[in-house]
Amino acid sequence: MNVTRAQQIAQSPDMKNVTYNGKSVYIEHVDAQTEMATIHFLDNPENQQRVPVSQLAEH
Repeated sequence: MNVTRAQQIAQSPDMKNVTYNGKSVYIEHVDAQTEMATIHFLDNPENQQRVPVSQLAEH
């Protein structure tokens, strides 16, 4: 995924189907300068992670 699309998804009120390493995630924030996203897994919302935007996939 690219940074622009990740930002659009993060700002959208609609839930999108996004995965990281095959697991469904929610994009909380995207840092365009570092190209990193703060995400949490849908099955574990307390577990936030910063991951490269390029490793996110939209389905």
